[in-house]
Formats: sequence, structure tokens, C-alpha cells
Amino acid sequence: MTIKLHCFGESGNAYKAALALELAGLDWGPVFVDFFNGATRTAAFRALNAMGEVPVMEDGDLVLTQSGVIQDYVIEKTGKLGGASPEARREVWRWVLYDNQKVSGIAGPLRFQMNFLAKDKRDEAVIGFLKGRLASALGVLDTVLADRDWLVGRDVTCADLSCCGYLYYTEPFGFDRSEYPNVDAWLDRIAALPGWKHPYDLMPGRPSDRA
Repeated sequence: MTIKLHCFGESGNAYKAALALELAGLDWGPVFVDFFNGATRTAAFRALNAMGEVPVMEDGDLVLTQSGVIQDYVIEKTGKLGGASPEARREVWRWVLYDNQKVSGIAGPLRFQMNFLAKDKRDEAVIGFLKGRLASALGVLDTVLADRDWLVGRDVTCADLSCCGYLYYTEPFGFDRSEYPNVDAWLDRIAALPGWKHPYDLMPGRPSDRA
């Protein structure tokens, strides 16, 4: 039975789940969520996920939300992307939590403020604050990646797939790959993996659809 992932292309959090499903080789398909026309606020969607967010994964009768939980399910189901030992698995989740709080948790609202919110509603003070926080978090990633190919162990894991979630988008949000050479090389390594796709190619929905 094909796994369903409720998602849309502009969502970096949905991309983390979609990329894990894809790289683990699972049979899955996207279900487009029309976020910008209010789909996550409908009663039908809230019945699926009371949090009103994507991603939402359905595997038969099992429904999971939150990208990290879906990634954990992919690891359990396939034995892939979780590290080679219990110690590595814990390190993977250390980075997933770091990403949720410091990388995606900042990049997501910053990118929304700068690109998807109406110009008259954008808050320059908030944008400046978030840019500073994101730069600090990316600096940590760049430092750690100076002497390793992957965040945990000798192969790609969900640590990498989580932390890269927002970093392939080209809309401006204070991230210039050239300023973080080790992050830049790491993103190239991920993009070279068999099965990798850009978020706008992996999931339906992109800004040009609304232009």
C-alpha cells in the first residue's frame, strides 16, 4: 500500500519527511495541501491533524505528524538513515532537535516573512532578529562540517535530511551558500545522492503556481 504524505512544495518541514521517504526507497506519493488557500484550516484537515500543519503521513490506518516523527518511522520501517549504532541514533536525534529549534525553526518563519507575507505586514525588526539567529545556527553547522562529510557517522542520516530542509530554496531568506563553504559542499553531497530531488520537484506546489 502506497504511503501518503500530505504536503506542499514550499514547506521545508514537509520536504524533510518527503526526502526521507524517497531516499529510503519507500513506496509513497504526495497529497497536495493547498496551504495558501486555507486548506490546513479546514475541519477536514484538522480532523487529520489538530495542529493544522504539514507534513501528515498516512500508512494504512497509521497517521503520523511532525517531520521528525515521520523520519523516525522511516528509520524503524527500513533500517536506513538512522545511524549505525544506538550511539549514532542518539546523535541523529540531537541534530534533528537542533534543526527544529535553531535551523528550520528560524529559517521557516524568516522565509515566510520575507517572501510569502504581504509586504505591508512584514516586520523588519523580526526579520533582522531571525537573520541573526539563523546565521549563528548555520555557523555551527559550517564548523562541524569542516572535518566530516555527514553530520553523523560515515553516511547520510536523518540528521542531514532534517538540517538541510530549508537550505535548497532559492527565495531570499538571509542564507547565502557562498558564506558557508562547508555547508555548501555538504548540500552538494546530499543533492548527489541517488533519488534526491529539489523540494519543488519532489512535492506539488511552488510559488510560480500562484504568480
